[in-house]
Amino acid sequence: EPPEVDIALDRLGGTTICATGGVGAISVIAVAEKGGFLHAPDTYMDKIACGPLAKGVIDISAPVEDNVKAVAKKLGKDISELTVVILSRPRHDSLIAKVRALGCRIQLIGDGDVSAAIATSWSSSGIDLLVGTGGAPEGVISAAALRCLGGDFQGRLIFRSDDEKRRADKMGIKDLNRAYQLEELARGNVMFCATGVTTGPLLKGVRMMPGHRALTHSVVMRSATGTVRTIEAEHCLNLKPLSM
Repeated sequence: EPPEVDIALDRLGGTTICATGGVGAISVIAVAEKGGFLHAPDTYMDKIACGPLAKGVIDISAPVEDNVKAVAKKLGKDISELTVVILSRPRHDSLIAKVRALGCRIQLIGDGDVSAAIATSWSSSGIDLLVGTGGAPEGVISAAALRCLGGDFQGRLIFRSDDEKRRADKMGIKDLNRAYQLEELARGNVMFCATGVTTGPLLKGVRMMPGHRALTHSVVMRSATGTVRTIEAEHCLNLKPLSM
């Protein structure tokens, strides 16, 4: 009998990025054993993520200043050498000001915090920490990727209305203020796959070639083995037309 699974997907992570030809739009899907993913409502989530070398020191309930200092100490870096990625949103103005006051580097992104969360565990990205509020379903997908990469992630749901709270209750979420740890968001054996749509720090974007051909760049990960595979594929669009 085929196993029952949970599936989480974001067909286009970074819609604004893609529409404006920006950096790092991706298409992602994650799979876990049945019941492995938090059934997150379509609301906001306060998030913090770091790579494997800083795992165990982040705390979403602590002030951002404490988290920045803890990660810098764990990595053996001066705070001025640390790079923190934050979504560029008005709601983050105070958060950005606090991080700037510490003297560390900030990378502001316009969209696509799944890619940014993964980047904390991607050694060549130069990103050490993700903080801020984004979509809750994307938080679950990010947690799945970091399970595979050995990084760390914590999240807390942020509700904007009583209707969102009622929907969360119907989905089985009783503690609305709970701080979720990595394995509470993505449990058991997890697989994650992403394909670049526009070129970014993790993946190259889709490249159209002469002769109705296209090149894609993907990554496939497994939590059970820690295996990370990158795949560059050439597609013949005469035989496999683009889906619309």
